[in-house]
Amino acid sequence: MKMNADLIQQQKRRRPSAAHGGTLVPVALLVLAGLSGCGRSQQQMGALPPPQVGVITVQPQALAITNNLPGRVDPVQIAQINARVDGVVLRREFEQGADVKSGQVLYQIDPAPYQASLDSAKASFIQAQQLADRDKPLVAINAVSKQNYDTAVATAAQDKAAEEIAQINLGYCTVTAPIAGRIGPALVTVGALVSSSAATEMAVIQQMDPIYADFTESSTEELKLRQELEAGQLISPAPGEAVVTLTMPDGQTYPHPGKLLFSDVTVNTNSGMITLRAEFPNPDDWLLPGMFVMAQLEQAISPRAILVPQPAVLINPDGSASVMVVSSNQVSTQPVQIGQAVGNEWFVKSGLNAGDVVMVDGFQKVRPGMTVTPVPAQPAPSASPASGN
Repeated sequence: MKMNADLIQQQKRRRPSAAHGGTLVPVALLVLAGLSGCGRSQQQMGALPPPQVGVITVQPQALAITNNLPGRVDPVQIAQINARVDGVVLRREFEQGADVKSGQVLYQIDPAPYQASLDSAKASFIQAQQLADRDKPLVAINAVSKQNYDTAVATAAQDKAAEEIAQINLGYCTVTAPIAGRIGPALVTVGALVSSSAATEMAVIQQMDPIYADFTESSTEELKLRQELEAGQLISPAPGEAVVTLTMPDGQTYPHPGKLLFSDVTVNTNSGMITLRAEFPNPDDWLLPGMFVMAQLEQAISPRAILVPQPAVLINPDGSASVMVVSSNQVSTQPVQIGQAVGNEWFVKSGLNAGDVVMVDGFQKVRPGMTVTPVPAQPAPSASPASGN
């Protein structure tokens, strides 16, 4: 009996230890489970792929370098019609504001006084010539002195010259158009007295087709362009092949391209600008003398120009520009120098080379130094036509 009592006591002493051991096992399992879950979370975070960014690979191409220049339209020829004799205007023979042809009669000045002068000069010449003809055989037999004969010959020549002058002045009584073009308003009326000494202005004719447009450009820009041409960075177009297009005052593009004729060699001392002149066909008289226009002038060709979409270029607060380039899936900032806009792209003058991979979209997801997954950029969707209400 005593032995049974000892066994019962030993079992009671073992129970608390067993109970304590039962409590520790579930806690250890929970800790291990938590550590296992944390490890899986970290593993899942590390498995997230780098952000995707749209990129393009830049390639050089030939590009015409154009400048936008302000200018005004000028006639190719302009003729101011002035009186060349004194007299009274008898008739006006043209329609004001109409096109006239070269040689067309414009005015008729009273020719009567000049016709009389011509008749008198003719008579004097005939008389002097007859005297010289009569004395010519007499000189051979010494019946008339050589001096008298020479005087008669000289007088006949002077009278002939006077006849020709009178004929010219009579011709000036009929005022004709020296060039073809558009004539303006009549500046004198029938019955007006015009004077050659005062050079009375009677009308103005301007040639309208073809027509000039004169533009101004900064001498600094012109010098920079020449330096780039000499350095071989740009190629000058062949003479007569520099294309010029115009934008009208209402914003429309003039349908007929022109050609650059010359660039002035003199710099305006007040403005620092130089003048360039281009010629345009003007069959419909859209271009009028004095009209303000904007020209797009092709001044050079860049044989290996690099273009990037405008969204790819970041303009900094100080005015400098940069792009994000991707190399070995790493993003970095690359400063660039941009030139003219070509449609929805920028001409990059320096900072990029052929084969560079440039980011176009995804800027909000990355920063310099990050690893990214470059994918070809999707072309920008075309704007849908606006629907009218």
